[in-house]
Amino acid sequence: MPPTKKTLMEGFRLMLARFGPRGWWPGETPFEVMVGAILTQNTNWKNVEKAIANLKQEDILDPHAMLGLSPQRLASLIKPAGYFRVKAKRLRSFLKYFVENYDGSARKMAKRDLPQLREELLAVNGIGPETADSILLYALKKDIFVIDAYTKRILSRHGLCAEEDCYDDLQALFMDRIEKDIPLYNEYHALIVETGKDFCRTSPRCAECPLNGWNNLP
Repeated sequence: MPPTKKTLMEGFRLMLARFGPRGWWPGETPFEVMVGAILTQNTNWKNVEKAIANLKQEDILDPHAMLGLSPQRLASLIKPAGYFRVKAKRLRSFLKYFVENYDGSARKMAKRDLPQLREELLAVNGIGPETADSILLYALKKDIFVIDAYTKRILSRHGLCAEEDCYDDLQALFMDRIEKDIPLYNEYHALIVETGKDFCRTSPRCAECPLNGWNNLP
């Protein structure tokens, strides 16, 4: 049975009480957040931090500078993030789009409306809904809720979504029920990631989980 607004907000409060504010997404600039969103595909954040540190050490964490690198050089710098040749190709596709359309300026990009930006991002090779929405929410401050594998796992284990529900179904589940609020969307997704990473694993740690008994609460 789909959750109500009350149920969703109770889950948020339970996770926030356990973990506190997450301060996510870590990044000194919107562009750093964009790069991190692409690099974090299929890896953990510690590996992404190492790859970003390499780019900073070379003083090339800049869209124009990175686009000027050879594919081989870029791949070597982001190697800690894993799948580095594939990710270098995806990064270059994004960089080309970002520089050609917005001169590498997040400020210019943020002036476009959300539906158009999302459509553009999804047309970039290697950027799927989760990556696109992470860029939109965390880097460009657009009001869109990010869904990831943890979200579906947590909701399905609590009987709050169907196994066949897709990304768009789950996104609508949140956006149709809770207040349209960028800080709330940001914090809620960050708390879901923390809960999924620490407790709602493939082999779950239900007894210690902050959401234990969540949808059975009055």
